[in-house]
Amino acid sequence: MLKVNEQITIQDWELTEQFVRASGPGGQNVNKVSTAVELRFEAERSPSIPGPVKSRLKRLAGRRWTKEGALIIQCDETRSQARNRDIARERLADLILKATIKPKRRIATKPTYGSKQRRLKAKKERGEVKAMRGRVKDE
Repeated sequence: MLKVNEQITIQDWELTEQFVRASGPGGQNVNKVSTAVELRFEAERSPSIPGPVKSRLKRLAGRRWTKEGALIIQCDETRSQARNRDIARERLADLILKATIKPKRRIATKPTYGSKQRRLKAKKERGEVKAMRGRVKDE
């Protein structure tokens, strides 16, 4: 069981772990031991996560979200299988915690009168500079 916060707790049946061989340093051990972890969380079918949080989680997950609605987190940071497993679970909890934060709505504001005047003045000056370019006429 993975506790994200007071409201959200993920049950063990929602998580699937698969251990694969990791790349990187480790000598002969790398070729023998499956230390990297691939954590799969069935987010779409999860009863413990509310709908709005699921949609924000999907957006935050990006490529890690599958077509079936599962969230896949991979970790091969350390040589220890147990530590990689803990890191993957922490990452999942952090991602879900980020998804629980509701984004603030942007309040539309108008540009000030002064900023409009400064913009128009700058445009006029720039236009005058460009108008000076071009062929010189002989009279």
